[in-house]
Amino acid sequence: MIEVCLLGTGGMMPLPNRWLTAMMLRYNGHSILVDCGEGTQIALKEKGWSPKPIDVICFTHFHADHISGLPGMLLTMGNAERTEPLLIIGPKAVEKVVESIRIIAKDLPFKIEYKELTSNEEQFEVCGLRASAYKVCHNVTCYGYAFELDRAGRFDVERAKAADIDVRYWNALQKGESVTAADGRELTPDMVLGPARKGLKVAYCTDSRPTDAITRNVMGADLFICEGMYGEPDKLDKAKEHKHMTFYEAAAIAKAAQVKEMWLTHYSPSLPNPKAYTAQVREIFEHTVVAKDGRSTDLLFED
Repeated sequence: MIEVCLLGTGGMMPLPNRWLTAMMLRYNGHSILVDCGEGTQIALKEKGWSPKPIDVICFTHFHADHISGLPGMLLTMGNAERTEPLLIIGPKAVEKVVESIRIIAKDLPFKIEYKELTSNEEQFEVCGLRASAYKVCHNVTCYGYAFELDRAGRFDVERAKAADIDVRYWNALQKGESVTAADGRELTPDMVLGPARKGLKVAYCTDSRPTDAITRNVMGADLFICEGMYGEPDKLDKAKEHKHMTFYEAAAIAKAAQVKEMWLTHYSPSLPNPKAYTAQVREIFEHTVVAKDGRSTDLLFED
């Protein structure tokens, strides 16, 4: 199971009922925060989640509405007596940017480690998940992220018995581990597991014009969280000028990528009621949610 909470849905500036951009993903006792706009700590409190166990913070880019909540977050994590290292991932110069901000968040009781993204697309592992970072099209270097939980095939008891594999090795093989049996045989998972089953995928993209890279990297996602800066149909030219997306462009990507569900986020402060455009955007992609702060879900395997 993967837990997802959209902590903040605002772009540019916070509003009384809309904090700035942030999303939290939790899996197997680990927490990954994507972006940390102003108000992220309050949103976490409202959700009932703690910042102390955050293992990784991923930044899409370094505009203030995506990173302005970081100093306070780091201080709160330190005040909670956290000692485990924190990994921060982001575009080129991520260490320089974060260390500059830390002038008001010094003397933390934990180490910060950095992973700098330098390629158009990168794959890596975080917290037991397969992660992808892909460059998008904004007016500064900006990345989208996708997180995938793979699922092994079913354990085939009959194959295990036919291969005379002792039951004491079944658990390890089912977990994908190879073992050496007492008789010297090398036992591998493919001896007892069927074809890999569908896993889970969460994709997140904000502050970009539509690109082929987005469609390709969010393909087949169980949940696609995408910016919709503008809901008004007459704001397309403004979206192009500022390198953002409209609701309708995001919906077209979701449809092309065959995702199960899309949540819109990162609304312009000039858009007080994003839900007013729900019907129009669902004409393009039916499974669109015009999300609010605090929207969450538990993603489960299909069967």
